[in-house]
Amino acid sequence: MSFDHFDYKGVRFAKELHTEESVSRAENEFEVFDDDIYNVTYPKSGTNWMIEVLNLIKHKGDVTKSDVLSIQMRSPWYEAVRFYESIEKMESPRILSSHLPHHIFAKSYFKSKAKIIYTIRNPRDVIVSMFHFTKILSMFTPTENLQDFIDDFIQGKALYGSWFDHVKGWMQMKDDERFFFITYEELLQDLRGSVVRICKFLGQELDDAQIDSVVKHSTFKTMKENPMSNWSQIPSEVLDQSKGAFMRKGISGDWKNHFTVAQSEYFDKIYQEKMKDFNMSFFWEQSS
Repeated sequence: MSFDHFDYKGVRFAKELHTEESVSRAENEFEVFDDDIYNVTYPKSGTNWMIEVLNLIKHKGDVTKSDVLSIQMRSPWYEAVRFYESIEKMESPRILSSHLPHHIFAKSYFKSKAKIIYTIRNPRDVIVSMFHFTKILSMFTPTENLQDFIDDFIQGKALYGSWFDHVKGWMQMKDDERFFFITYEELLQDLRGSVVRICKFLGQELDDAQIDSVVKHSTFKTMKENPMSNWSQIPSEVLDQSKGAFMRKGISGDWKNHFTVAQSEYFDKIYQEKMKDFNMSFFWEQSS
């Protein structure tokens, strides 16, 4: 997984998106507001899907209010240099996204009442999604060698570092009332039920029709056809969707179409070793 990078506190960042100053600012100087909502993920784990859900909930299912901006401007990544000015202009309550691991997250958050929704995805599907993503995003040097990609992922050489450290770091907060976690697979299995749970966590009261609208407009099909959600407004020299779609499949288990039996067994062995002291289990551990 080749890209121009620097390391900050053991985590790999892209020079095209961040500077050491911007990451330090995000950690040490960024001001978190009590009514902020943070959409936190490891990359390729459902970030944009959750942006859509949260913004639709915020506007009680009214897509005309939710879709006034492209998706990355509705919930910008607060650690990225390019979003500084737009974040400063946002009205409360802000919905902000981040891929930062727990140990680099804004220090001011931990003294606030702000809420975090953390979405987790089967790491095998994360690998496959990221593998395809690197072929269309210009900052990456693409590779056709999936085994090398898997090795880089396992070794924490991916953008934003180790998936294992990211998940274990954030799940330290699983019992904190400000923290809500959900899996990509749960969203796929029961989107409406997931929306209801998220509304409850956020203290948002939506009626059945409003919830139905949130669900309708946050399906993969609807988002893929929505120019405000499918990243089609990003210049092709940055994101070349002639080489592959940003919104590719939106499914669970696609890794089975890419991993060989040997690669699957290899990853399973590493996964078990790295997660052996983690006292939680996820859906994919029973179904992989």
